[in-house]
Amino acid sequence: MARLNVNPTRMELKKLKARLATATRGHKLLKDKSDEMIRRFTVIIREAKSLREEVEAELSGVLKQFSIARSLTPSYVAETAFSMPSVAVKAVCETESVMGIDVPKITIERETRSGGLPYAYSEITGEADYSVEKASVLLPKMVALAQTEKAVRMLAEEIERNKRRVNALEYVMIPQLEETIKYIKDKLDENERAAVVRLMKVKSKV
Repeated sequence: MARLNVNPTRMELKKLKARLATATRGHKLLKDKSDEMIRRFTVIIREAKSLREEVEAELSGVLKQFSIARSLTPSYVAETAFSMPSVAVKAVCETESVMGIDVPKITIERETRSGGLPYAYSEITGEADYSVEKASVLLPKMVALAQTEKAVRMLAEEIERNKRRVNALEYVMIPQLEETIKYIKDKLDENERAAVVRLMKVKSKV
């Protein structure tokens, strides 16, 4: 490991020892943070997997229900029936902190524009009613899935960045500081021995 290019003085030795202590402390903190982030990441990714399976299963059911509804109704009637939705949906986007990372937090707000379904009951079959109800229930779950998967990606990126910092400290900075401290100590000891030898020579001549 290449050492740092510094003057071998006691002042530099003191500074390097302080840097080494700080780097060692920082390495421990980052390592602990990385371990906790991985634990939280594992929990969230399991939630995301479970939610995705649930959403995909329900979405498949909704699409099948819509297909049945369209097959029992002329296409122009179905298109007209669903062209004027009775509910306005607004997504309120906020953030929450997970291990110091601001991940999205989305809340769905509904605003009902009319009292019932977006079509007259005489216009379309009852299968459409089930389709609309299922889609209405599924929407918040789809938003929650998007929110959770975004949090997973952000945590994964932060874990990777944190891992690079830990590796840089563990395999580059700390070994460099230790090697440089050892070099300065050896150099100071050598200078001290040389000074003792010179002093002994001077005394012997006197």
